[in-house]
Amino acid sequence: MIGANKPRKAVIYTRVSGAKQVREGDGLASQENRCREYATYKDYDVVEVFSDDMSGKFERRPAMDRMLAFLRLHPKNSVVVIIDDISRFARNVQAHIKLRETLSDAGGVLESPSIEFGEDSDSRLVEHMLASVAQHQREKNAEQTQNRMRGRMMNGYAVFSAPIGYRFEKTKEHGKLLVRDEPVASIIQEGLEGYAAGRFASQVEVKRFFESQPAFPKDLPGGQIRQQKVSDILKRVVYAGYVEHEPWGITRRKGHHEPIISLATYQKIQDRKNARALAPAKQNIHVDFPLRGALNCACCDQPMTSCWSRSGTGKRYPYYWCQTRDCSQYRKNIRAEKVDAGFEALLKSLTPSQNILSIVTSMLSDAWDQRTAHNDSGKVQIKRDIALLDKQQDSLLEKLVDATNAKVVSAYEGKVAKLEDEKLLLMDKLTQNSKPKYSKAEIFELLKAFLSSPWNIWDKGNLLLRKNVLRMALKEPLAYDRENGFRTPQVSVIFDFLGCFTSECKMVPRRGLEPPRPYGH
Repeated sequence: MIGANKPRKAVIYTRVSGAKQVREGDGLASQENRCREYATYKDYDVVEVFSDDMSGKFERRPAMDRMLAFLRLHPKNSVVVIIDDISRFARNVQAHIKLRETLSDAGGVLESPSIEFGEDSDSRLVEHMLASVAQHQREKNAEQTQNRMRGRMMNGYAVFSAPIGYRFEKTKEHGKLLVRDEPVASIIQEGLEGYAAGRFASQVEVKRFFESQPAFPKDLPGGQIRQQKVSDILKRVVYAGYVEHEPWGITRRKGHHEPIISLATYQKIQDRKNARALAPAKQNIHVDFPLRGALNCACCDQPMTSCWSRSGTGKRYPYYWCQTRDCSQYRKNIRAEKVDAGFEALLKSLTPSQNILSIVTSMLSDAWDQRTAHNDSGKVQIKRDIALLDKQQDSLLEKLVDATNAKVVSAYEGKVAKLEDEKLLLMDKLTQNSKPKYSKAEIFELLKAFLSSPWNIWDKGNLLLRKNVLRMALKEPLAYDRENGFRTPQVSVIFDFLGCFTSECKMVPRRGLEPPRPYGH
């Protein structure tokens, strides 16, 4: 019972399950209107409205906490709390009971146009039964929603929030379907393919590439993104056009959405991620020391480090130095200008003549055509491999049916799953468009530009481009001697081939290749 003095003030509490219902529905306004009608009927003066947009299974909610604080500022039992329905108050029996106790301690009186609350045992029983029904409805709705999502995912549809680079679009044939969200999709494609191909040596470099793209969404101050976001992008098979969800027992299957990368590229990414991790790139590797990471001490063959040093006059100078303690060159500074000048001469020495370049690019063009023809004929072999995997799977399944030992069953299931992954990879190769992203002419134009003068690209490029020049021109770090400069570099295959081609290409002597014979013979 409230007592002799009937409350005159009232507050309204409304709740919906999420922010989406706030944007797309009218639930909060409908609840408020019904509560105001009730307040008018009871002659209450509504002084405040509190609204939450979160699940009713939680006891702590922002608006609920503010309402309880508001009630504590007023005399006990002087303010009525009006709710539209008991399910708006809580959809969990335990949360409902705790909130009722907290509300009572704060001095509030709970009322609703849908139910009459009381303090006697019968009223409490009815209230708890209705709270239990509300909890059952919430759990049942969650089960039905999950079952529908699971069924849709089993049919090859993505059902969770759209990952970066995708957005949901309503289609006539598929309903809500993931579609590429440009230009972010192309940025992610370049980042993933670059990591798979080795263009980006580490996940940190992928992160820096994403940060350098103005269109890529940033989540930290200063235009930065979290490293975890990059890691999540690299491990999501949805970008390869597939869906899977282990907690629901849904194995990998082909999705209906357009892939950003191929399954083969995705597998290369996973192999690189699972391989020996590289030391994370340090923040002080910037344009002042582009050779850091590709420069070894010639005495101990260990990586050299770099730093800025300040002279007595306060002027700063860049240096490279060996950091191996037992090396004779330990902490002996080498001016960065001297190293850079030597590298310039080294990189310029890799430039072939135009005649040699024309011959080599012609040979590569022929090899390109042969590879393209081989790819076309390779699809027949892929179909044979898929048929062989099907036979192996059928054989394992027959053995699995007869197996009784749990360990044997588990081993067979693992082998079947592995064969299924291999088959998916082959099927993905079979469906992939064998044509490259760029035309042959565009690719060879870039190739000639690089081979004809790697120094020009290095000189005009940013840090990322310079790192790529190092990877493409060298297969091993450069060895630098403090006294004698660079040792003979271990260049990449293409420059090694150009060097051999140049050294072995000689003019035929005028007298021919046979040894001279005596006159008269």
